[in-house]
Amino acid sequence: MRPAARRRGGCLSFGAPFGLIGAILRSAHRAAARLFAQEGEGRIEDRTVDRVQTARTVLGAAATIALILAYNVDPNRWEDAAYGGAAQLLVAPFVLIVAAPLVIVGFIYYAPRHLRPHVRSRLRAPLKAVGWYVLTLVVMSAILVPTALLVDADDGKSWWEYVLAVASLIVIVWGFPFFFMASLYSARSAFNSAQVHPMLPPVLTLTLVWVFAAFSLIGDGMPAGPPIVQFCSMLGGPLSVTAVSLWELRRMRHRFGVTLRA
Repeated sequence: MRPAARRRGGCLSFGAPFGLIGAILRSAHRAAARLFAQEGEGRIEDRTVDRVQTARTVLGAAATIALILAYNVDPNRWEDAAYGGAAQLLVAPFVLIVAAPLVIVGFIYYAPRHLRPHVRSRLRAPLKAVGWYVLTLVVMSAILVPTALLVDADDGKSWWEYVLAVASLIVIVWGFPFFFMASLYSARSAFNSAQVHPMLPPVLTLTLVWVFAAFSLIGDGMPAGPPIVQFCSMLGGPLSVTAVSLWELRRMRHRFGVTLRA
């Protein structure tokens, strides 16, 4: 028998170029997914819904690009669009932290009286996810802010300055990717709210998208272009997300027998 072939580590192995970066990103991704993308008992896996959501996202991005190319003459339009998307991603968890309790209270109030204790008992997973997210922000701020204020590169460093510098390096190299992925998963899973009720994620998505639409209208005003294009650009995204979310809720009710009161 021939000896087994020696297995190569691949392009993301430690010895390959950028292998260490890949290992760091994988580690941050695993930690973020374990904390903020828990499926739980109430999560309904529906591949059809996932495909429709992906198609809506792709079509929405294509429509945004087309509108920018056709009507936006600002030379910094691509940079502004990228910053706007990143800002929404980072702000989404904070909006959920404010808005989700109101929606969850409505769910608990609407549930039958005998089911309310059961619904309240399932709040542990979302609260735990919110706690981890807030703790991440607190730890990162507690390390980076003192480092920026106290550590002087031109001065002789004491032992605690070296400790702060090493901790800041860890935050930048591992903490920032973890925080970005945690924000992505938190916005997608609405802080594991499906463990409370399967219908909570689409309802929270509805709330989130209309809050962002209102913020965009207040902050930036109407987009460029003719009136019909302005309204399509402003309302196309929220209305399409609303349509997909309502269809998902209807599919849960008719295909899986899930209702708001059960």
